[in-house]
Amino acid sequence: MDLIATFFNWGVLRGAMPLLLEGLWTTVLLGAVSIVAGSVSGLVVALLRLYGWPPARGLMRVYIDVFRSIPLLVLLVLVYYALPFVGVRLSSFAAAATALSMVSCAYTAEIFRAGIEAIPKGQFEAAGAIGLGFLDTMRDVVLPQALRIVTPPLTSNCINVLKDTALASVVAMPDLLKQATQAQALAANPTPLIGAALLYLALLLPLVRLVGHFEARHRAAHA
Repeated sequence: MDLIATFFNWGVLRGAMPLLLEGLWTTVLLGAVSIVAGSVSGLVVALLRLYGWPPARGLMRVYIDVFRSIPLLVLLVLVYYALPFVGVRLSSFAAAATALSMVSCAYTAEIFRAGIEAIPKGQFEAAGAIGLGFLDTMRDVVLPQALRIVTPPLTSNCINVLKDTALASVVAMPDLLKQATQAQALAANPTPLIGAALLYLALLLPLVRLVGHFEARHRAAHA
C-alpha cells in the first residue's frame, strides 16, 4: 500500500470526519472550561501567595510547586481512578477538567504573580495616597497593568492546556485524539490520526500567531 493510500486516504478521512468533529468540539469545550477555571483560580492563588496570611502564603507556595511538578497524566489517573476509593466519583469530562484546571491554576498563579510584582511600587503608594483600599487598588490600578504584561504568557498557557487535553483520552474522554484512535481502529487505517493532527493545527496555529503578535506589541511598548 502506498503512502497516500495509507496516511492520506480521502475516503477514510471523509468517513471519519463526523467522529473527528465531535471530538474537536469536546476538546474545545474541555479546554475552555479548564482555561477559565484555571485562570480565575490562578489569580486567587497568586493574590493569596502575595498578600495572604503567612500560613496561606506557605500553602499556596506548596500548591504551586507540587502541581507544577506532578505530571498531568499521573494526576488524571489519580483523579479518575483513585478518588472513587474515597467515595468521589467523577465523569471522564469532570475528571479531565479538574486535573487540567489544577495544573493550569498553578502555572497561571506564577504568571500573575510575576506580572503583579513587575508593577512599580510607586503605583501602590500612589493608590494608597488617594485613599484606595486593597481591592480597589488591585481592580483599578494594579491588575489592568499586570494583565497587559502577562497576556503573552497567559496565551501560551492556554495553548498548552488545549494541547494537554489530548491526555484526557486515558480516562475514556471522547476528545479529538480518542475519536481519531477509534476511527483508526474501525478503518484499519491511520488517516484519521492525520486528520486529527490537521484539526489540532487549525485550532492552535492561530493562537500561536496571536502569542507572537502580543509579544511583538509588548516589545514595541518597552522599546
